[in-house]
Amino acid sequence: MKKVSNIAFIGLILSMIFVPEVKATMQQGLMKLGFFNPDLKEISVSVNPKNSNTDPAKAANYKMKMLDQTGKKVSLEDLKGKVVFINFWATWCGPCIAEMPSIQKLYDQFKDNDEVVFVILEAEGNKSKATKFMEKRKLSLPIYYPASDFPEEFFRGSLPTTVILDKQGNIAHKTEGMADYSGQDIVDFLNQVIAMHP
Repeated sequence: MKKVSNIAFIGLILSMIFVPEVKATMQQGLMKLGFFNPDLKEISVSVNPKNSNTDPAKAANYKMKMLDQTGKKVSLEDLKGKVVFINFWATWCGPCIAEMPSIQKLYDQFKDNDEVVFVILEAEGNKSKATKFMEKRKLSLPIYYPASDFPEEFFRGSLPTTVILDKQGNIAHKTEGMADYSGQDIVDFLNQVIAMHP
């Protein structure tokens, strides 16, 4: 009996390591227990250092282009005047899979708000895999694909990474790694960022 228990335990550990869905399920359980909350204590605005003017009241000039699901090219410039929630993810990434339902919950609260745009950016640009991923999990998030390099200030290779930009394109928040976006704290934070600029 002990041998069977040991084999089952080893099997569970191996599946957590090698099967993203199993790992994601475990991580979602931890999120429900209150772990992995984004640190949203205060809004800190980070202006693009390439700007000679570092006044946070001024607009940033980060450059990034992406394609939406229809193939239309969208740039960060096109999104100025809106709060932008960008999530860098990949279909094979366990922590990305784990946090997606919480992002869906947040998106559902803001999808009819014209002042907020969600960019769920599949970092590898694999449209067919991303579409199947969303359909399988019954998610309706707006998926985008890279059409240029990412600003280093946004993404340094860690998946998932989430960046929230204010209406002028400045970084208001950044989380590297998995987080739970289903709580009232992130809703309040986004509403604060919306209210920052007319």
